[in-house]
Amino acid sequence: MDPYLHQQSGTPPPFLTKSMEASAAEKAPVTASGGARRVLLFPLPFQGHLNPMLQLADVLHARGLRVTVFHAAFNAPDRVAGYHFVPVGAGVPTADLVPTGSNADFAGALLRINERLQGPFEDSLREVLQEEEDHEGARPACLVLDSNLRSMQVVADRLGVPTLVLRTGGAACLVAYMAFPALCDKGLLPPQDHSQLNLPLDDLPPLRLQDMVFSTTTPHETMTTCLERIVESAKCSSGVILNTFNDLEGVELRKIIDGVGVPVYAIGPLYKISSGVKSSLLSSDQTCLDWLDKQEAKSVLFVSFGSLASMDQEELVETAWGLANSRMPFLWVIRPDAVHGSGNVGLPDGFEEETQGTGMVVSWAPQQDVLGHQAIGGFWTHNGWNSTLESICEGVPMICRPHFADQMINARYVEEVWKVGFELEGKLERGNIERGIRKLLCEEGGEMRRRADDLKDKATRCIKKGGSSQTMVDLLVNCIMSLPSSISMGLV
Repeated sequence: MDPYLHQQSGTPPPFLTKSMEASAAEKAPVTASGGARRVLLFPLPFQGHLNPMLQLADVLHARGLRVTVFHAAFNAPDRVAGYHFVPVGAGVPTADLVPTGSNADFAGALLRINERLQGPFEDSLREVLQEEEDHEGARPACLVLDSNLRSMQVVADRLGVPTLVLRTGGAACLVAYMAFPALCDKGLLPPQDHSQLNLPLDDLPPLRLQDMVFSTTTPHETMTTCLERIVESAKCSSGVILNTFNDLEGVELRKIIDGVGVPVYAIGPLYKISSGVKSSLLSSDQTCLDWLDKQEAKSVLFVSFGSLASMDQEELVETAWGLANSRMPFLWVIRPDAVHGSGNVGLPDGFEEETQGTGMVVSWAPQQDVLGHQAIGGFWTHNGWNSTLESICEGVPMICRPHFADQMINARYVEEVWKVGFELEGKLERGNIERGIRKLLCEEGGEMRRRADDLKDKATRCIKKGGSSQTMVDLLVNCIMSLPSSISMGLV
């Protein structure tokens, strides 16, 4: 049996259960006025972070908690009935807060978001706390915030609001972030020589040094500060929530528990537990689902590189002809801003005629619905965590093309730990692309698909009653409900 997978599928392991014993305290009563406790949430204003937070909100709301969602005014999520939404930072400069393209300085943008939203958030939080005390005679139970929003956590701490941290990435990613300072101390980061990049990291198997180079454009000091704050947010919280499940990342979850010193709640896959709440900053083309209905089972390659990654025009052309030459059905998502420095996408001459009847191109797709469709046989992905997790949970093997941040770590695990895909390495070239597609859909994909189906079954079991993720949700709710409801601190 693979040592990375827990021996008892779907059930909570002893080490996780033990770490949560303190969370299973008797639930606190409702507020003094008889109303339900309120939980506050603050997601990071990017597509891949908004949905997991809203899905978590849905899970908590279904357990009887009232929900208030703080959000950056410049990237507002879709409204959900029954939730209270509070915009933060209206009027702040935003031009450098929304990075675009694979080479953007995402870590720098995260630090700027924290700096510019901290003051406005404090004002908004004070107002919400006062309203809750006036109407319910109690403070909100806690603030659940994205782990990238450390400055908002500092504000909550100052105002006496307990915090929980949501990690929207995988457990392996957080383990790597925790190990980053030690690699710097050893002189491995930043890499001094290109020849070092393929160096295996003995303390972080199966990672290699190149997987820890999260950006080629961000200064090392900026990246170090950003990662330090992410780890601090976990250690300074009342608990860490992860959108993963024990049968997928049990070894990594154990390392996190040992490293952060607070309860850890692995409650994923969140999109399977929630009732379908989702938010999209981009408009999905639903007609692709009708097109998929007409395709044979497990015959179509889904191609999507997420909401932020980009390519140059040459890479676009090579990708197009690689897809066409494979002669395999495909559904290709190309955002209008997918090409560096261009507001529109120009497909090569002859491509549409060559692929008529076998391929479909859309500007955005309802990814969860697509991956869950019986026609999908493979996923060519950038390996953002949401995409990776959704592909695993739908039993879809992957071609990996990571770009930045945690994507290299996710791709490494897909290929070497879970063995449900492989990385398409080197320059994007049509012949290499064609071979990769055939490898996944026609040649070696069968074994990868069987392993993906096995993980899909384990994901399904973990969210059923008595499964590891449902048990963790129970413990998380118990933790939230047991937090003090009395007004112990004034709003100074």
